[in-house]
Amino acid sequence: MKFDAVTLEGKFVRLEPLHKKHREGLCEAIADGELWNLYVTLVPPLDQIDLFFENAQTAFEAGDGLVFATIDKSTGKVAGSTRFMKANLPNKRLEIGFTFLGKTWQKTNINTEAKLLMLSHAFEAMNLNRVEFLTDYFNNTSRNAILRLGAKEEGLLRSHMVMPNGRVRDSMLYSIVRHEWDGVKLHLSEKLKNR
Repeated sequence: MKFDAVTLEGKFVRLEPLHKKHREGLCEAIADGELWNLYVTLVPPLDQIDLFFENAQTAFEAGDGLVFATIDKSTGKVAGSTRFMKANLPNKRLEIGFTFLGKTWQKTNINTEAKLLMLSHAFEAMNLNRVEFLTDYFNNTSRNAILRLGAKEEGLLRSHMVMPNGRVRDSMLYSIVRHEWDGVKLHLSEKLKNR
């Protein structure tokens, strides 16, 4: 089973499979807040953007995931990127991650609706049983955002990754599982109504 290169669209955001046409806009989003300087993230520096695109294509071709350009529908601008990744489709699970948004779009409804669209696709179109989220133990902003989605904390993965600067990262693991999906979907839909 492989990923279809689907576009997911809501009221505020459109998730388009990453394509070279998104390169300039993605660079602008990354520069908005100099996201590569955040030590708790893996946002590519601008001089490594071509490698980011190559890795996205390789992962898609291998059936490991699908990378999206996150488009703000009100402006038509690329706000950032997110992806389905580390897919284990025979066991009906994957991770949603490598998400970043330019500073302009942080703390808006863009991420909430993007996650609603991705989770809907994962549980309803792909018929998965589990969606995981991982983040740096020190990334409190990301940890809180994942909890606000309705994911449950499962634990700490100690010495889980080596970051580009050489720091050995502990990662926090969260998940949403199939029997929780109806409640999470309602929760996210209500959050978007109130914005």
